[in-house]
Amino acid sequence: MSDTVMPAPAVAKPRRTLTRAVIRFAGDSGDGMQVTGEQFTTEAAWAGNDISTLPNFPAEIRAPAGTLFGVSSFQLQFGSQRVYTPGDQLDALVVMNPAALKVHLADLKPGGILVVNTAAFDQRNLEKAGYPKDEKGEPKNPLADPGLAEKYRLYQVDIGAMTKKSLEDLPLNVKEKERCKNFFALGLVSWIYTRPLDPTLDAIKKRFAKNPTFVEANIRVLKAGHAFGETAEMFSEHYGIEAAEMPPGVYRSMTGNRALAWGLLAAAERTKIPIVYGAYPITPASSILEELALHKRWRVRTFQAEDEIAAVTSAIGASFGGALGVTASSGPGIALKGEGIGLAVMAELPLVIFDIQRGGPSTGLPTKTEQADLMQALYGRNSESPIVVIAPCTPGDCFYIAYEAVRIAIKYMVPVMVLSDGYLANGSEPWLIPDVKTLPDIPVAFRTEKDGFAPYMRDAATLARPWVRPGTPGLEHRIGGIEKQDVTGNISYEADNHDLMVRTRAEKVRRVAQEIPPTVINGKESGDVLVVGWGGTYGAITAAVEEAQMEGKAVASIHIRHLNPLPPDLGQILRQYRRVLVPEINSGQLVRVLRAEYLVDAVGFNRVRGMPLASQEILEAINQLLEAKQ
Repeated sequence: MSDTVMPAPAVAKPRRTLTRAVIRFAGDSGDGMQVTGEQFTTEAAWAGNDISTLPNFPAEIRAPAGTLFGVSSFQLQFGSQRVYTPGDQLDALVVMNPAALKVHLADLKPGGILVVNTAAFDQRNLEKAGYPKDEKGEPKNPLADPGLAEKYRLYQVDIGAMTKKSLEDLPLNVKEKERCKNFFALGLVSWIYTRPLDPTLDAIKKRFAKNPTFVEANIRVLKAGHAFGETAEMFSEHYGIEAAEMPPGVYRSMTGNRALAWGLLAAAERTKIPIVYGAYPITPASSILEELALHKRWRVRTFQAEDEIAAVTSAIGASFGGALGVTASSGPGIALKGEGIGLAVMAELPLVIFDIQRGGPSTGLPTKTEQADLMQALYGRNSESPIVVIAPCTPGDCFYIAYEAVRIAIKYMVPVMVLSDGYLANGSEPWLIPDVKTLPDIPVAFRTEKDGFAPYMRDAATLARPWVRPGTPGLEHRIGGIEKQDVTGNISYEADNHDLMVRTRAEKVRRVAQEIPPTVINGKESGDVLVVGWGGTYGAITAAVEEAQMEGKAVASIHIRHLNPLPPDLGQILRQYRRVLVPEINSGQLVRVLRAEYLVDAVGFNRVRGMPLASQEILEAINQLLEAKQ
């Protein structure tokens, strides 16, 4: 390694202990910011920290370099205390070019750490980022503004030059050397926060196992960045964050989409029937298909369909055949599947649908998050076609929600939609691998007895009709979209029968409420403000409510996992508080449902910006309600 980047051993610098930190890496979409963030997350996990992450990247596969809309970032919060969100304001920001500085600087706290790759701050990149021009017509360099160093702890580091210097004797071309610079930034930030390099060294060896030169190059640059922090005089101290106290067990980093896939694998093992997953690729749902395709030995069959309609109908066909049909998409794809879901309602077959919500409508913001498909999930089909709708609250909870969806779908012979979102799908957290013995049973009973059989006879408790494999002797029957006669399953256009079947299908979904456990209240059972959330807002709401409680305010929160049917005790809970606040990443969908169902004066807190809600904004909304009551 070059003497330039590996100075003589330095005197140890003081280390200050923090309880948590929020860091964001930002650069071009080709700068490897997602890999950098993921590796830093792994390092923090190895150190025993609690973690929450927020990958944020453009929809374009390769957005124009240097532009504002081509900026990719990865944010995480890690700490020695419970971490609920990726954080609101940043403690440290690493920017690899002028566009990243312009996009993200406003999120950095005054006095926060700002690491800038000065190599990218040339006139060409400054122009692409749209910085104002001086009297000579040249774009102003923001690093020349003395106010920047006054407001932040600014560290100007020529990452590009030091990366090249580290690799000057390796047989790599200019572009290959340039691609290593993200590991310099990672090594530097790992030193600043004293995270271990071992997991990153292992990952580099595995990632580039077929090319020893790439292994050598990336390890050199990683260590160069670490050594630079250790020896450069500009860094006078660094920081430590102790391990968090967490329940004992084996943990792994888990994203929401991977957890959904693993929940299906667990359900397949428990039911002993195959899972057939039919899907058409769409962001941000595609990685579920990719994950499941890796595990075909666990009773999973994957099918990449030619379109959304084929995907859902293939899953329905699988359920008719005695497997458990599962399909997934995002908002636009769910709209296309609407008729197929209606067929599953009419056929009364088990079906699980994952909707990984994204910004919309239409193509919208494919890589950003949103919660605006709730009304579509509840009502977005023709005629009376109710289905069960449930939602996970964290990336790790996606495992349990997928398992629960399978259990309900089979027990009640109904379609079940899981409303996840882009934030949960791509975000990650430490996940305690569960003891499989603690997972509830999922009984599966295919009808084989022909005496007394009728295809639409019903279980007295669940109203589920019998599940019969095609070809079972003596149990031949018809299914399809045309209305069926009660009990016999014969085609029927009789008016009273249609009315009865409509009400029966609705009642079957309503009876799922008997599966819902008592709602957990985070706080006292009565008070001034109750904050009600669903889906990916759980972390931000919990952080805001607990901060309000620490200030002595009579505030509590509940998080609804079952959205249709709603929890039986929800109405009683809502009436125990003077005001009800419903934060959502939509224009106010759950709040309308609550007002309609329970006639409560609930108010919404709504932001539709393609990003998770900030806990401080929710706290401000809580305080406004408290002030309004006085």
